[in-house]
Amino acid sequence: MRVLRRALGTLLVLGAVSCTAAHGDDAGAGDDPPAALTPFERLLPAPVSAHAAGPGYSFGPGTVIRTGPGAGEEVRRVGELLAEQLRGPSGLPLPVIGGARGDGIRLRIDAAADGVGEEGYRLVSGPSGVDLVARTPAGLFRAGQTLRQLVPVAGPGTVPGGTVTDRPRFAHRGAMVDIARHFFTLEQVKRYVDQLAQYKINTLHVHLTDDQGWRLAIDSWPRLAEYGGAGEVGGGPGGHWTKDEYRELVAYAGERYVDVVPEIDMPGHTNAALASYAELNCDGKAPPRYTGTKVGFSSLCVAKERTYEFVDDVLGELAELTPGRYLHIGGDEAHATPAADYAAFMDRAQEVVARHGKTVVAWHQLASARPAAGAVLQYWGHDRTPAADRSAVVAAAKAGHRLILSPADRVYLDMKYEAATKPGLSWAGYVPVARSYSWDPGAYLAGVPESAVLGVEAPLWTENVATRAEWEQMAFPRVLGLAELGWSPQAALDWTAYSRRLAAQAPRLDAQGIGYHRAPDVPWAR
Repeated sequence: MRVLRRALGTLLVLGAVSCTAAHGDDAGAGDDPPAALTPFERLLPAPVSAHAAGPGYSFGPGTVIRTGPGAGEEVRRVGELLAEQLRGPSGLPLPVIGGARGDGIRLRIDAAADGVGEEGYRLVSGPSGVDLVARTPAGLFRAGQTLRQLVPVAGPGTVPGGTVTDRPRFAHRGAMVDIARHFFTLEQVKRYVDQLAQYKINTLHVHLTDDQGWRLAIDSWPRLAEYGGAGEVGGGPGGHWTKDEYRELVAYAGERYVDVVPEIDMPGHTNAALASYAELNCDGKAPPRYTGTKVGFSSLCVAKERTYEFVDDVLGELAELTPGRYLHIGGDEAHATPAADYAAFMDRAQEVVARHGKTVVAWHQLASARPAAGAVLQYWGHDRTPAADRSAVVAAAKAGHRLILSPADRVYLDMKYEAATKPGLSWAGYVPVARSYSWDPGAYLAGVPESAVLGVEAPLWTENVATRAEWEQMAFPRVLGLAELGWSPQAALDWTAYSRRLAAQAPRLDAQGIGYHRAPDVPWAR
């Protein structure tokens, strides 16, 4: 995986957008600058419907956030977090108070709200304030993230008048980070959660283990983290998270309505575990720790019963720590495991996941074995993937398995933008921003209907991504395209319109200190 590895003449949304709103704070470039866009036209991801109409709301020192009577503690928390997010750039006090009457930003749950689903919302702005209405607290949170884009970057200012009605196209909109090849701290991953959540990404997949490192403490097998975690690519010191740190990430992400999906890769990509415990090796001998970048050479011992005790212990502890429904068990590049052994191992590993009350996610190689009922397959193939591999995935989808699409030559964030990009890899080809955005998940795999696509996910592998600066350079701005592909209606997917909206995000990215790649195919402000 790691080494095999539509001008603006059309509306950016399904509803008509009136151009009566003020242009706001973004600067433009060239003959067709981003500043030509109205605030509603700049929204990213593109909403289902946006109509600018009438005067807006003056966002300033007197603004309050109202959570309404009887709103409940969760809605109150959404209001408090929104206030925190808006205070940062604006410097305004933004108190959060109860009661639905009065000017301000008003949050309201309406179980009968039409056209928004479980994560969608309706935003209505006028002189007296901004109403955020949703069926669920998650929808209110997503509405708040849209409001953040309508508020001037430096605030205070005017929230343009109008209405946005919105809901996601796909349920799963994810990003993955590999902390096994190079170790990253909890604080850096929490920073990524905030960066992702403001663009309506709702899943963080964390690749916790690989040949080079084991990054989570497991009480029943302590040497996994203590010894197996003490290294990384290139021979650095590595590191691992404690269980409390993992719990902190899960809680932090949960407050932002981002589910954490942990991955323990198996039966391959397991050298860190094999080095930690000799008994997991068929010959009873522990190999040395590994600091290179090759893949496919390691395997748990399929014949040993002790292997399945290990799998049960590890996945059991991880399931207890993880409130979400999914556990990812890898299953890719198990070249050192014979096909029959691979199938037998994955049968038992899937049984363990089910026994602990979770649903399996695995890389698409599971399609060549026996995916358990309900198992989700994550497809990381690309334009050169053999037809037989694609056929197996299509067959699994037709058999009822949902797919997460992560095509390596589109959304692998560790792929170079161009030859001169440093860092990054290029085994799947170069992936400029336009290529990363210009595909339709609902029609990507021939023979797979859109109904079989659970969603999309952008992985960031870290063989040669070792710092926060490198991480953000490779992820941004491509992960924003992934966010739009996962959320926005198919009719809104147009590269020309998207590139201008992406360029209009630059002041926000700059204000947040995100070191993004200024791609030449995007009309950035000068």
